Amino acid sequence: MVNGPVAREGAKDVRVLVVDDQDLVREGIAALLGIQPGIEVVGSARDGGEAVDVAGRSHPDVVLMDVRMPGMDGVAATALLRRQLPGCRIVMLTTFNDDEYVGRALRAGAVGYLLKNLPAAELAQAVRLAHAGVAQFDQTVLAALAAGTPAPAPDLLTPRETEVLRLISAGATNREIAARLYLSEGTVKNHISRVLSRLGLRDRTQAALYARDNGLV
Repeated sequence: MVNGPVAREGAKDVRVLVVDDQDLVREGIAALLGIQPGIEVVGSARDGGEAVDVAGRSHPDVVLMDVRMPGMDGVAATALLRRQLPGCRIVMLTTFNDDEYVGRALRAGAVGYLLKNLPAAELAQAVRLAHAGVAQFDQTVLAALAAGTPAPAPDLLTPRETEVLRLISAGATNREIAARLYLSEGTVKNHISRVLSRLGLRDRTQAALYARDNGLV
């Protein structure tokens, strides 16, 4: 259930890209959203790779992203889109409320995680709120998060990258990390770039928060 202000008269429509590997589901969601006030569906895609391509051309405000798709899945596509279109909000829309998927999606930069059983009007409202910067979660997902279900330690990172992440969270500079791990500063910079990229993070501050929230410090 999502609540909040409805689209204001005269406000600019929220541009939406719908991503799902099932044609009927994708087309159905697009059709239902297309008749909702304040929503403009600017494209659709059947997998993560196509989503990145279509988003690069259509510049959506919000992407509704399925999680499990052949080829590039929704989590990988989310991480790419967050880097390429940092102003775009990505909401996972899926039938899977598995804790691991939730954790991976949030680490990749998704701002919400909803299930496909939402009525069209509520989904449209979720899109508007996501565009406004309000995180959107299905109630079952919120219950799991409130219960303190930890996101798994990043299997996306190598042990060395995890060490670098821990040191970042401790406030170490690149030079201090290099000295601690017997690496060059250039190598440390490369490790940090890969950590931020793989976790869909923007900067060292987000990396430090991620490490804290996932029990790495």
